[in-house]
Amino acid sequence: MTTDLQPLPAAAPSVTPVLEMRGISKRFHGVSALQGVNLTIYPGEVHALMGENGAGKSTLMKILAGAYIADEGEIYINGQRLNITDPSAARQAGINLIYQELNVAPNLTVTENIFMGSELRRGQLLDRDRMNQTAERVLHSLGATFSPLDVVSSLSIAEQQVVEIARALKDNSRILVMDEPTAALSDRETERLFEVIRKLRQDGIAIIYISHRMEEVYALANRVSVLRDGQYIGSLTRDEISPDRLVQMMVGRAMGDFYEHQRQTNPGEVVLEVKNLGGGKVQPTDLVLRAGEIVGLAGLVGAGRTELSRLIFGADPKESGEVWLNGKKLNIHSPGDAIAAGIGYVPEDRKDQGLFLEMTAGKNIVLNRLKEDSKVGLLNWRSLGKIANDAVEDFNIRLANLEVRAVDLSGGNQQKLLLARWLAIKPRVLLLDEPTRGVDIGAKSEIYRIISDLANQGVAILMVSSELTEVVGLSDRVLVMHEGQIVGELGDATGTPITQENIMAYATGASEVAGS
Repeated sequence: MTTDLQPLPAAAPSVTPVLEMRGISKRFHGVSALQGVNLTIYPGEVHALMGENGAGKSTLMKILAGAYIADEGEIYINGQRLNITDPSAARQAGINLIYQELNVAPNLTVTENIFMGSELRRGQLLDRDRMNQTAERVLHSLGATFSPLDVVSSLSIAEQQVVEIARALKDNSRILVMDEPTAALSDRETERLFEVIRKLRQDGIAIIYISHRMEEVYALANRVSVLRDGQYIGSLTRDEISPDRLVQMMVGRAMGDFYEHQRQTNPGEVVLEVKNLGGGKVQPTDLVLRAGEIVGLAGLVGAGRTELSRLIFGADPKESGEVWLNGKKLNIHSPGDAIAAGIGYVPEDRKDQGLFLEMTAGKNIVLNRLKEDSKVGLLNWRSLGKIANDAVEDFNIRLANLEVRAVDLSGGNQQKLLLARWLAIKPRVLLLDEPTRGVDIGAKSEIYRIISDLANQGVAILMVSSELTEVVGLSDRVLVMHEGQIVGELGDATGTPITQENIMAYATGASEVAGS
């Protein structure tokens, strides 16, 4: 993709920034999400905001849009300090945020969506003529080819995004935040959106563009700012942007020793083989897992990592492909089929998809063992109790007794509870989706030990993780996904070392990775 955008200077004395965020900090339940972040935006620039998953980008933008209130810091619009306490205050200041998940009413017309919540009236009646005329004018300025009277459900995703942009421009928006706007778009739709963005820039509107895709940053951005671990790392002008420099800024933190798994890696025979498996956003994919190895599945949000895991486990319907276990083709139509074959799955959302929160810890552990430990319809509670007690000891699950409800445990102990449930069935393959999300450092270290111990026992593990330090520290091999397909493999066998920089290069679609 090409663009005629020219870089703005990093600091332009003759130009007053349209936005300055100074020293913004935010904590959630005592955990720091942002620490003294600064951000400066000039009129008529496309400013890319980049960083790893969890770097603080969305939190910072939600503060700007009034969805969150900062614990510390100040916001200035055109040099004047502004107290943004709610979304309406942000909109009145000309700030609008377009979320990745579109906020449109599909059964209403384009005009009704554009004026939703701010309808024009003539007396007690809606002034539909004036609203349609205003919508027509704004849509024309954006180059839209659809009518204000069209029902939004009849529009493409790209056209629905134009409706959201039109809603913002109707409110005289000066700052437009776009969060991963091309995630669901085709290449043609993306180029059309880029044309709209270029038009907005020419009209003097400042656009903050959140994206993980480097090719989009090259095509659009006048400047780039990078956040890492809730802190502002720095900004680059257009002529300073390079893949190496951006990746280094995004992943520059050192890896702690607690990520390292000290074990001899000696993978055995192929246990799991996936052939041409596809469905939903996942393109037909091949992969193999060997006994006793940990394979990291890396990629950015929306790359298809979770979706691929769910396809293997039978949680989502496949559109193509096969799953083989120990040389035998499986007929997996549901999670029950996968479990019967010896495949376990720890989902990303342990509370909604993994645990039975109101059930006791003991029952959560043995749920997958009920068939094996029953006879003529009666459960062998002595056997089940021993399995649960052994798991509590082996996994160091901290609880008073097995009757404690799962909801009353800490995040780390809940996660260990899930792992214990799957280990009770002695799986041959274990699929882990974000296994340490939302747990503290101590619990992470224990979970890493458990994962390594399982691999040492011969279990083949596929681990999805958004924490690059975790992927690098635990994985024997790493597969990297980008836009629904595996685009790279890292590890000794490939000659490409497992590094954060190489993972990000593949994950963002960069063309080169560093060799050994």
